[in-house]
Amino acid sequence: MTFVTKQWVLLPVVGMVIFFFLQPFALGNPQVPCYFIFGDSQDDNGNNNDLNTTAKANYPPYGIDFPEGPTGRFTNGRNHADFIAELLGFAGYMPPFANIKGQDITEGVNYASAASGILDQTGRQLGDIVSLNQQLQNHRRVTSQLVRLIGNEAATKEYLAKCLYTFAIGSNDYIDSYLLPECYAASRLCTPRQFARMLIKEYSQQLRKLYRLGARKIAIFGLGFLGCVPGLLSIDGTCVDSLNSEVQLFNEELKPLVDELNAELSSAHFIYVNVTAITLSTMPAEITIDKAPCCNVSTTVSAGQCIPGQIPCSNRNEYYFWDDFHPSEIVYEASSRLAYSALSSLLNAYPFGIGSLGDTDSRDKLEIQ
Repeated sequence: MTFVTKQWVLLPVVGMVIFFFLQPFALGNPQVPCYFIFGDSQDDNGNNNDLNTTAKANYPPYGIDFPEGPTGRFTNGRNHADFIAELLGFAGYMPPFANIKGQDITEGVNYASAASGILDQTGRQLGDIVSLNQQLQNHRRVTSQLVRLIGNEAATKEYLAKCLYTFAIGSNDYIDSYLLPECYAASRLCTPRQFARMLIKEYSQQLRKLYRLGARKIAIFGLGFLGCVPGLLSIDGTCVDSLNSEVQLFNEELKPLVDELNAELSSAHFIYVNVTAITLSTMPAEITIDKAPCCNVSTTVSAGQCIPGQIPCSNRNEYYFWDDFHPSEIVYEASSRLAYSALSSLLNAYPFGIGSLGDTDSRDKLEIQ
């Protein structure tokens, strides 16, 4: 049974919940003063465009439904980070770190890089990417710029403590590392549980590093059903249950990690967003195709990505997947809303949703000296 088959069970009830409770805040009145994004192609909005890598999406048909066209987002329109920014009440989207200029950084930055992972080695066979450790280094540079803009370090720390930080990363550590024994030794040397714990150990150190840079409101997204994406289906077109089970070992370690970080780090508010629970909760009723991508995908250099210039399907809201690995805009919207609200009856986030994380203190805006 595929995960989409299970989704239809709750559609009538959850659809009503979404309508009544998941309305975004008014644009221009954000819940938090700034929003910083760490992750991979789920959130990349252009950081890979000028890198020497095949992991980039700055060409059509990517962005066919985005006002600016192809920007580097790996979908037909807005991605996960865009919808979270809208729900938080921002008037615009966070700029990619590769393009930041001047005071753009005061409302946040998107550091996400396609093909990146928790491990530095992940995705390197595709060319240049920005690993999570490098993303954190880029954030350190941004915080130094903010000190100069705000005028003193104490005020900057107070400001950064009110911002939201999201992490959606780890899929590529499986797809582009653990599942490639010809490139990396991890799967030959580690059992699935050992690999999951190795990732969690590194992840914990990285999250603590961000805390030391002033972050206090941090949402950590778990991994989805990797064994059900079109690019990884079995020969007979069904989900690879063994891969889903391996990924779940990683997810099972995230909730205890959140508890540990909240207990050990003063004033910290870490939350875990349960992506698999969100996937099983509901998706838009329009979606009827869950095992094939909307665009024509390459089987060569950029395997699984859309073939440049080819016309995609016209009924895009009926497709769960845009290409062989990434959801369509309609899926990003639905899942982002559930992660934001995370009503207790849905159990989509722990200990509460992103919207509540934004309300953990006042919503003061920055005054630049």
